This record gives sequence, structure tokens and C-alpha cells, in this order.
Amino acid sequence: MTSRLHALCIDAVDPAALASFWAGVLGWADDPDEPLALLPAEQTGFRLRFLPFDEPKIGPNRMHFDLTSTSLDDQEQTVTRALDLGARHIDVGQLPEEGHVVLADPDGNEFCVIGPDNAFLAGCGSVGALSCDGSQEVGYFWSRALGWPLVWDQDEETAIQAPYGGSKISWGGPPFMPKRGKNRLHLDLAPTEGDHQTEVERLLSLGAAHLDGAPSHARGTVMTDPDGNEFCVLTR
Repeated sequence: MTSRLHALCIDAVDPAALASFWAGVLGWADDPDEPLALLPAEQTGFRLRFLPFDEPKIGPNRMHFDLTSTSLDDQEQTVTRALDLGARHIDVGQLPEEGHVVLADPDGNEFCVIGPDNAFLAGCGSVGALSCDGSQEVGYFWSRALGWPLVWDQDEETAIQAPYGGSKISWGGPPFMPKRGKNRLHLDLAPTEGDHQTEVERLLSLGAAHLDGAPSHARGTVMTDPDGNEFCVLTR
């Protein structure tokens, strides 16, 4: 038994405005079955959900998008489109020769627009990877939780990808940035078979934990992975 990655959820001061921004950057359409959610242009991607959250952003996110490019012109067009929609350039210590552009969306969430010569993200779709700050242990956990094989496991850096392809999820290994409050990005999982509680118990056995003090949630159970990152197991 495994869980399906239902959505990446993004906390936002103005969820509708942030959904409009990302729809414009990625060219993704509104999900007709779920408000404030976007469906990927590629069938191998995952949907985005935007949730209201009024606390200010503190420090860098533990997760960010790596957007792919088919050419240098395509990379420039993506950057220009994002800036026109409200993004801004930020400096996270990147070097000019690294070949990627670092931006922040209107809520301050970091993302990268990667150049066309990145072999690791080739064939992964417009969102090449969800790049995460995290340990080797958490990469192994998510591989087992989702049933996605490891496609990279070297020097404590890991990455997984669905068997059918699409966006990768990667973890950079140490050193780790400190966690400051609730993550603004988290994963929603949907059990693929069996009941909700059985899947929660399976994830606990893999190293997840119940989130201390988490309020009852109509959509599901709030948990944390081995690195303390929140995620939700949906009931439906």
C-alpha cells in the first residue's frame, strides 16, 4: 500500500492572487473540482493548492521549484513572464556561472529557472523538481511512502521520481537550514487503497509522526516526516 501525491499546498496571504501568478507562469489551468487549485499541463505532474495563511514568511522555504527550460530563449521568456506577473530577483548566494536564475513569487517564495543544459531535469516537465532542504533519511522515507524509486543517492543527497516519470523531488543533504515555524509548502497525500487510518499507521511505521498540537482537520490527518516537515493524509 502507498499514498498518491495529491497536491503540493502553498500557504498564501492572498491565495487567489498567488494562484493567478502561478497559472500565468506555468500555463496551468484551474482545477474544476477544487477551488484555488491548478492542474498541471503534463499528466505526470501534480496539482498545486493555495491555502489562506496570514503569518509573515520567516527565512527561506525548505522547498522550492526548479523550473526547466528548452533553450536560453525559453529560460529568458520564463523569467520575463514571471517578473511581469509580480516576481522579483533575489540573491541566495548563486554564482553567475551556475546558469540558473533565482526569483521569488509575490509572496516571497523562492524558485529557480534552470538553464536548458541541465541533464538531471531533462524530460521532467515544466516543474523539473521540487527541490528540498533535507536529509538522506527523509529521502528514503518519501521513497517508501509514495512508492517512488530513488533516482539519485550520493553524498547524502537523494532524489525520487514516480515510475511513470514527471517532476522529481530532491533533498540536498547537510548542512540543513533551521526550521522556523510552520512550513509554507507541504504535501497532501491520498491513500491509493485501504482506509485512511491504515495508511496513517503505515506512515508511522516508516518514521512519520503525528504533529503535536495539530487541530482536528476535516480533510485529513496532519503528520510530520522524519525531518519535521508537515504533510497531510487526506480522508478522501
